[in-house]
Amino acid sequence: MIRILIADDHPVVRTGLQGMLTGEATDGQEALDKAVLLHPDVVLMDLRMPNLDGVGATERIRSRLPATQVLILTTYDTDGDILRAIDAGAVGCLLKDAPRDDLFRAVRAAARGESTLAPAVLALLLNRMRTPAAETLSAREVEVLTLVAEGAANKEVARTLYISETTVKTHLSHIFTKLGVDDRTAAVTVALDRGILRRPR
Repeated sequence: MIRILIADDHPVVRTGLQGMLTGEATDGQEALDKAVLLHPDVVLMDLRMPNLDGVGATERIRSRLPATQVLILTTYDTDGDILRAIDAGAVGCLLKDAPRDDLFRAVRAAARGESTLAPAVLALLLNRMRTPAAETLSAREVEVLTLVAEGAANKEVARTLYISETTVKTHLSHIFTKLGVDDRTAAVTVALDRGILRRPR
């Protein structure tokens, strides 16, 4: 039997999959805590949750529990967070409207450590492979740019991330170079267009 933990902040999603569950969590931090407690074979992970998002939870679960596989379940087929989740160690990604049989097959494959990707997600990955590596932002650069997009000045970004203002300026310089822009506004615009940053709900 495959032990499954589902992390999703929408009760209807958890209820719909309840017959498969070992445990359930309503946010990323609870997902991490329950994964450590229950040691599931597979975690079905939503991307957008409070407290700790799916990318952060995936990274921490994979770091602490390398035998536990994470399968992303998301509503969004063009979300840049999908790529970050794969980078963080997720074994695959399906859309929430996938047929139940597809989900069962994906869970069994994930338990074996095999990847399953929705066609739209596969297209995202292929597109990134065709993009020059220099245009890919690091996780820290994404954090900096996210705060900039929220209107934070360099001093506020430095305080939030516990780094110096000089480091913030260095990150921004690298971001501008990678995105081929000259200022903060253009960097945010390009990052949103490319799915590096997610648009406000």
